[in-house]
Amino acid sequence: MKFFVLSALLCFNLTLAQTVYESMESESLGTTRQLKIQLPRNYEENSEKYYPLVVVFDGDYLFEVVGGNVDYYSYWEDMPEAIVVGVTQDDSRSEDCYISQEDNLPSKTGAQFYDFIENELLAFMSENYRTLNFRVAIGHGKTANFINYFLFNNRPVFNAFVALSPSLTSSMEENLVSRLSLETDYKTFYYLSTAALDIKRNKKQITALNNKVSALENANLLYGFDSFEDANHYSLAAQSIPKALETIFLVFQPISKTEYKEHILTLETSPVDYLIEKYATIETLFGIEKQILVNDFRAIAAAIKKTKQFKYYEELGKIARKQHPNTVLGSFYLARYYEETGKPKKAMNIYRSAYTLEEIGGYTKDDMLERADQIKQEFGL
Repeated sequence: MKFFVLSALLCFNLTLAQTVYESMESESLGTTRQLKIQLPRNYEENSEKYYPLVVVFDGDYLFEVVGGNVDYYSYWEDMPEAIVVGVTQDDSRSEDCYISQEDNLPSKTGAQFYDFIENELLAFMSENYRTLNFRVAIGHGKTANFINYFLFNNRPVFNAFVALSPSLTSSMEENLVSRLSLETDYKTFYYLSTAALDIKRNKKQITALNNKVSALENANLLYGFDSFEDANHYSLAAQSIPKALETIFLVFQPISKTEYKEHILTLETSPVDYLIEKYATIETLFGIEKQILVNDFRAIAAAIKKTKQFKYYEELGKIARKQHPNTVLGSFYLARYYEETGKPKKAMNIYRSAYTLEEIGGYTKDDMLERADQIKQEFGL
């Protein structure tokens, strides 16, 4: 029942995103390749906005699963809105993924397909759609193995790799472990999955690969792995995609109860600095300047109150005024700062002055006035 409800929600949300179909002529392939492209909601209206790009190999059957999840998770702000492009391979999968048995590298039609993706598809999407440089590659089986070859570039064209039950070629395990162990000046996201009923050879290789990769100590590698007990080689894709998106865009998500308890309440430094760093990381990783969510302001304020580090209210209030101008949010935190640091009159005046501002996220004008009246009664001001 739970699976049915989620599937229904994904289908419903997908209808609200715009899907277009392109026929792209390729010099590398010497033929025309069909593309499915899902654009974010309000793509046309937000004409100045740019988006991460998700490239879906096996787009003939994976595109809708990925597109639905991207639309659903971005709707709830658990990941940024993104453009999804699916590359159809129903009649060319074996040729596209052709690997030489001599050196275990893409060869002949496989090399042509590699060039198509790296030199033509990404350029086509950049020229015709508003894409950012943050790119995700998603593959399944043969294509999950194939996307790994893009990782071996000195500066990969993809930032994140989602390998769903990859059919690993000879020496791929060794090469992957070696590559993912390298300390680089950029972050690499890598997600890997298998299942209890997966193809036996795949499962054995993937389990061995996970044991080695999970043991790596590389601060610039963000790694995720899942083995699903109730799935096979095909059904694991539907369970893997949401888990992969959660792994890749973890820092983008609103502050959760776990993050609050395990990371913010245990801080020995300013929780406001934590908030600033969180959003700076989002901009650095994804190229997105995200407005700080009211939810996250609320979490930091709760930590300040619980730890009684009231001095941090002042900085939080100043940031709130910049992020959400013309709302009561910044005034509330600044008033709390003066209220807790022995300046009740100043707090009362700020509470009252917020009456001309807009309400936001449960912070109301009535609450501000009530707080001002309480201070007046308590201190006789």
